[in-house]
Amino acid sequence: MAKKTETQKITKLKKVVKELLDHLEVKTEIKITSDEDVYQVQLETEDPGILIGYHGETLRAFQRIVAMIIYRQTSEWLRIVVNVGDYRQRRQETLEKMALAAAQKARFSKEAQSLPPMPSAERRIIHIALAEESDVETTSEGEGRNRYVVVHPKA
Repeated sequence: MAKKTETQKITKLKKVVKELLDHLEVKTEIKITSDEDVYQVQLETEDPGILIGYHGETLRAFQRIVAMIIYRQTSEWLRIVVNVGDYRQRRQETLEKMALAAAQKARFSKEAQSLPPMPSAERRIIHIALAEESDVETTSEGEGRNRYVVVHPKA
C-alpha cells in the first residue's frame, strides 16, 4: 500500500510540474524520484537559464509554487527539490570553493570575512563545508533576504 501511495504522489507531482511548464511554454524532460521523503524533480531542457534565473531565484520560486500546488491539492506538504541539468551540483561546488577561500582569507588576515547574502539552503552548504575546519567558525547574520554567512578566525 505504501508503494502505491508513493507512486500516486510521483504521478501527481509529475502532472503538476508538466502543467506549469506547459503554461510557461518550456519544452522539458521530467524525471521524478523519491528518496527518504524527498522528491527529486530533475528537469532537462535546451535553455536551462530560463528555469534557473539569477542565482537560482526562478528555480527556487518554481519549486515553492510546485510544493504549494501539491499541498493545496492533497493537504500534505512534500519535500520537493527541483533541479535543472546539473545546476544544484555546480552551485554547491561554487559555494564550497567560496567557503574555503573565505576561510583561507580569514586565517591569514585574522579578520572576519562576510559572504554575500544567500538563501538558507546555500548558507547551510557554507556552514557544512567549514564545519570540520578547526581554526575558523561560521555564523549567519542579517535579516530575511539579506541574511549572510560570516567566517570568523578562531583565536
